[in-house]
Amino acid sequence: MSNNQDSKDNRISDELNYLSSGVDIEAGNSLVSDIAKITKKTSRPEVLSNLGGFGALCEIPKNYKNPILVSATDGVGTKLKLATTLKKHDTIGIDLVAMCVNDLIVCGAEPLFFLDYYASGKLDIAVAKSVIKGIGQGCIMAGCALIGGETAEMPGMYSKGDYDLAGFSVGIVEKDAIIDQTRVSSSDVLIGIHSSGPHSNGYSLIRKILEINDTDLSESFDGATFGEKLLCPTRIYVDLIRNLSEKIRINAIAHITGGGLIENLPRVIPSHLKANIELASWKKPPIFSWLQDKGNINSFEMHKTFNCGIGMVIAVGQSDAEMAMEILNKKQSNASLIGYLSETSTTEAIQLIE
Repeated sequence: MSNNQDSKDNRISDELNYLSSGVDIEAGNSLVSDIAKITKKTSRPEVLSNLGGFGALCEIPKNYKNPILVSATDGVGTKLKLATTLKKHDTIGIDLVAMCVNDLIVCGAEPLFFLDYYASGKLDIAVAKSVIKGIGQGCIMAGCALIGGETAEMPGMYSKGDYDLAGFSVGIVEKDAIIDQTRVSSSDVLIGIHSSGPHSNGYSLIRKILEINDTDLSESFDGATFGEKLLCPTRIYVDLIRNLSEKIRINAIAHITGGGLIENLPRVIPSHLKANIELASWKKPPIFSWLQDKGNINSFEMHKTFNCGIGMVIAVGQSDAEMAMEILNKKQSNASLIGYLSETSTTEAIQLIE
């Protein structure tokens, strides 16, 4: 009887709660208050709900006659590890938005709203706030509303200081304005719009190269430091592409992400055509030359892993190419004519011309 009573007393004295398991709900609530200020800056007239509900509401913009919704989801991969190493988290949110909305614009869609997922083992309010502030900044740049998200604190799932991100975005396009393979022809030329750097792809290989070469991220490189160059946020192409599409007919768009030119261009080109890419037609940022040299990477592998300086490729008719280049370079987008399409009777979807 005494032993049973002792066990009962021990159970009472060891009473648990969520905080004792490692989840701080109060900290999460504090973060939500900060997020609300960020989301307010990104709001659009179509948003019908406030932050904190079970679901976010958004109506279709009234100027659309036959609207089609387009969705995209993505993350930023192991670029997060670099941000954690450098203790710089204010731009990684821009990367997250860019990876999603750039996929939407490939279809000709206007980004409408965005949601994020932020997960960590132990919620660091300062880090989370910095990340989400970057997400808000990215949404402003893309013209979409940050209407909700999820902040998950999961003890034991992540190492100390680590976190993970995922984003989800929905856009809208008129049905007869969808950009797809049906517009593409063998007479089209290819224009590459330059990237800001590696964007958010290839960072597992980048980190391996940094490790093998014992690279100091604070060391000067190309007018900045290695760390600054590698954390430069992914470029958001939404305004640029939308402005261009109002003036000329765009036949196809490829977002050059993981898989580089080799994997991504064939995704928007009909199987009877191939892309001929003239590799000397644009100046590659020095960071890619450094990675290739220090990693001993061949040209094919480089263009199958990294964007190599081209973040978006658009296909336009020959008669529109000159105007397209004029419009793009007037916006200081640094675009280059990088190749052309041609008929093919083989399975070869892309040819790299040295």
